[in-house]
Amino acid sequence: MRRIPLERAALWLLYGTVAALQVSIAAAQTLLALMLVAWIAMLAQGRARPGAPPFFRALAVYAVFTLAATVFSVEPLTSLVDDKQLLLLLTVPAVYEIARGGRARTVLAVIITAGAASAVAGIVQYGMLHYNNLGQRPQGSLGHYMTYSGLLMLVAMAAAARLLFEARNRTWPALVMPALLVALALTFTRSAWVGASAGIAALLLLKDFRLLGALPVVLAVGIAIAPPQVTHRFYSMFDLNDPTSRDRVAMLREGVRMIAADPLTGMGPNMVERQYARFRDAEAVERVNPHLHNVPMQIAAERGLPALFAWLWFVGSASAGLWALLRRGRHRVLAAAGLGAVAAMLGAGMFEHNFGDSEFLLLLLVLVTLPFASERPEPADPGAPGARRAEGLS
Repeated sequence: MRRIPLERAALWLLYGTVAALQVSIAAAQTLLALMLVAWIAMLAQGRARPGAPPFFRALAVYAVFTLAATVFSVEPLTSLVDDKQLLLLLTVPAVYEIARGGRARTVLAVIITAGAASAVAGIVQYGMLHYNNLGQRPQGSLGHYMTYSGLLMLVAMAAAARLLFEARNRTWPALVMPALLVALALTFTRSAWVGASAGIAALLLLKDFRLLGALPVVLAVGIAIAPPQVTHRFYSMFDLNDPTSRDRVAMLREGVRMIAADPLTGMGPNMVERQYARFRDAEAVERVNPHLHNVPMQIAAERGLPALFAWLWFVGSASAGLWALLRRGRHRVLAAAGLGAVAAMLGAGMFEHNFGDSEFLLLLLVLVTLPFASERPEPADPGAPGARRAEGLS
């Protein structure tokens, strides 16, 4: 296969991956695997070394510390199974190569469009199929409402970035944004609400700090018109006697004990649940939890403090690089979307281990890589999908 057809195939597979991610996890994983194979074939055909944004070094170090934690895990084989998620990190150099130039903007458009369809599905589930309580929440066509709400949150950051930083062609994100926010509200997922608020606040601050004054007004209007179930769920965030809130506080204490027991390599990937009874707090509500519902605490507890420092390095390096591209890059909207995604991930990650959700992590990595890929020269292939539309999207 010649290089140009191979690049076209890889690009279409990338489009398919980010679209399918919000519809079918199995389909997205299949397309992602094919995309990575096409990317490796491109490198082999061109005898080129893979490139990546600067923040990828931090992710590589994070992977090394994760493997070290696996070696010293309480159950190494169980931890090794969990390490397959590290393969998702290859998404960064692959997208960096495939989505160069104006192609990156087309990828963002595909993400927003697929997110719009997913949001409509969730609204229909709530309004017509009785997915309107904590026992049965909207989840689109995905397997879990947490994954669904996390992806909606990231897509909302992409749409908000286009709405605020796009010089033109803002009609589509303006139409999509209400559906995304309504669907997100109807999932009853408080961590995603916090993350979306943090991400949108960051984008408003980056655009014009005076716009921050609109955020509490929008929140107040949203609360006023929301269904009673949603407003009750919102107010529960401030109820210190709420069982889930008490349990999260207990999990933080449990995490501190786990870190103290092994600060260098932690319990091992996928070991927090198995070791939970050993460190369970006296005031914990649930007998066992799959994770600690806090990204920094979870990473330190299961992989050790060195892995946490590597993750913080990734966050800092990605944010610094995106900030630089927002100031001087050719595609500021992509940099804004990446910064909004990082802010949302951090906000939600204080109450949920979203960095451990493979689907969430994949979309996050795509969003933070696209701005760097857009700065690279686009391949001279006028027949490639998105190539002729690049000027109209810029």
